[in-house]
Amino acid sequence: MHGLGNDFVVIDARTAALPGAMTAAIARALADRRTGIGCDQLILLEPSEAQDFRVRFFNADGSEAGACGNGSRAVALLHGTPATVETGGGPIALEPLEAGARVDMGAARFDWEAIPLAYPMDTARMPVGWETLEGPMAVNVGNPHVVFFVDDALAVELERLGPVIEHDPLFPERVNVNVASLAGPDHLHLRVWERGAGLTRACGTGACATAVAAIRRGLVRSPVRVTLPGGDLVIAWEPSGTIVMSGPAATSFRGTFAWDDYAAGAAT
Repeated sequence: MHGLGNDFVVIDARTAALPGAMTAAIARALADRRTGIGCDQLILLEPSEAQDFRVRFFNADGSEAGACGNGSRAVALLHGTPATVETGGGPIALEPLEAGARVDMGAARFDWEAIPLAYPMDTARMPVGWETLEGPMAVNVGNPHVVFFVDDALAVELERLGPVIEHDPLFPERVNVNVASLAGPDHLHLRVWERGAGLTRACGTGACATAVAAIRRGLVRSPVRVTLPGGDLVIAWEPSGTIVMSGPAATSFRGTFAWDDYAAGAAT
């Protein structure tokens, strides 16, 4: 499945358990675009005692993320009816729409411990910078983000600076890097370097974090249209409220694979 070109391998293990545990190595092997199925993220659906079901998100490097906005819309479309699901970043509400979905991503968090950062600082305008990228806002929307507002998001060398910021010791759990430019009173252009996946055509949590940051700084009003390389998302948020994201999702194809092939390959 994909959301605006951000693509996923979705494995539904809600009624039939996997032959073995999903590990970072197996997720990485499945995500490999040359020797596996290929994806930005692997999504695993499992039973949940607390919610309708559980959703786990694995990045292409095998690391597990607490949230994935585009992936959540894909799950909503696959499930077919409204649901509240358990994620590593907390429960979220899904509602399928025609050719897409609406997702309540929960509340944004701004405390430095919640991002998390390595030491205390003001997350509304962080007193740090990397070359021309300075004074970002940090937001946790189920996973950690820093948001930089620039004159032209396309002009930023995100392929080079993204991994430097992602792996900076300031971010003990690494971080997603967003660069955005203002396109109108309710419109942003955005590019994202995604933690564990790299430069991506779209990032739903990045769009959420960036819209929230722009609203907090008074740059735009809600709802916000966020234009990414893969297309548009609409983000609605009011202070003290939850973040609601709307946008498309689609099924690319369905298939099967032999678990032992990937488990054996991951073991070696």
